[in-house]
Amino acid sequence: MRRYDLAIFDLDGTILYTLEDLKNSLNYALSSHGHPERTLEEVRRFVGNGVRKLVERGAPAGTEPDELDRLYETFHVHYKQHDLDNTRPYAGIGELLGRLRAAGLRLAVVSNKVDYGVKDLCGRFFPGAFDVAIGERPGVGKKPAPDMVNEALAQIGADRERAVYIGDSEVDIQTARNAGMDEIIVAWGFRTAEELAPHGPKRVAADPEALYRMLTEQL
Repeated sequence: MRRYDLAIFDLDGTILYTLEDLKNSLNYALSSHGHPERTLEEVRRFVGNGVRKLVERGAPAGTEPDELDRLYETFHVHYKQHDLDNTRPYAGIGELLGRLRAAGLRLAVVSNKVDYGVKDLCGRFFPGAFDVAIGERPGVGKKPAPDMVNEALAQIGADRERAVYIGDSEVDIQTARNAGMDEIIVAWGFRTAEELAPHGPKRVAADPEALYRMLTEQL
């Protein structure tokens, strides 16, 4: 018997490289409101907890809540128009998803990216690959809360014990543990091995082929 029936993927840093478009939209918002811009390396460290937290981390220390609201809205307006400018799948991901579906796995995406962005990007880059794609929206707790993972499990009708969560960050490690699921962390995302080491990832996939083997292994 195969170990897993369902693989739930994070989006940013796991299946899609989105960092440059996130940086550009953040910097557009910051510069539009008279604030200094951020480097790609800074933005890499800021991502993982949703757009609101990205904006809060990118804004100058002590920025007032009303100003953060304005930055957040400006970010969204820009990102809706530019979320495809530089975004691309990581090498081998499209082939991996096709092989997993051919092997009989169900596939889902759960992301702290806003819901419209998750659905747009999955439809653009991975049409038909995912049974469920869930993003940030009002009333649903963001990762590392297990809410979106639980929703994916419920929509697909999968057993938690036969599902695995795949991501690239400390947020994803904690999400899997909060959801009571197995975890696999990928080595090609937005966090380095040194940054992840204190969080004790149980399994790390060096490349998509290694991830395929982990997801299709037998009990």
